[in-house]
Amino acid sequence: MKEKTTHSFWNFNQEQSYEWAFWKNAFTKDECEKITSIGKSFELYKATVYKDKVKKYGLDGIRDTNVCFIHPNNETKFIFQKITSIVLELNKKYFNFNLLGFQEGLQFTNYKAPSGKYGKHIDKFSPECSSPIRKMSLSVQLSDPKDYKGGNLILHTSEKKTVMDKEQGMLILFPSYTLHEVKKITKVERNSFVGWITGDPFK
Repeated sequence: MKEKTTHSFWNFNQEQSYEWAFWKNAFTKDECEKITSIGKSFELYKATVYKDKVKKYGLDGIRDTNVCFIHPNNETKFIFQKITSIVLELNKKYFNFNLLGFQEGLQFTNYKAPSGKYGKHIDKFSPECSSPIRKMSLSVQLSDPKDYKGGNLILHTSEKKTVMDKEQGMLILFPSYTLHEVKKITKVERNSFVGWITGDPFK
């Protein structure tokens, strides 16, 4: 006689997934000041959002940031060496993404009071883009949090809204499909740099 069965649910034994990671003291105070000096030595310009996205998603006015790009050379290679080592370790421990490297350099970002901000957005290019795509995003706080007000980096993950620590020199790493924003600066200015690590499209 066959045993009578009932409806049941079988759970996959999945490993815990992580939505962001951080590395305290990725850069010292002196290094943060040096990177800020390097960034400000270039002519900063108003950052823009892709015109097709502005029209399609109504993103006009979403961003008020002055930026420039930092590329590897003798003066800046210490930045790339440090973040490469940290990103590889954090990725291996928490994400295990297939990553290729930096193809756009690093973006130095300057948010000035009273209007500096970057509204809710994602960094990942749309699915129709060819390989490789932005897979991981990073942000490094260059300013001392005592020197400005506002400008919180907020991640909107599947779990909750997370206000990230403002500690100077901290590196924050998260998948580029994560919705995030930088709140409006209300006093002085906030300096940071961001970067995007590319890889083959997600499957």
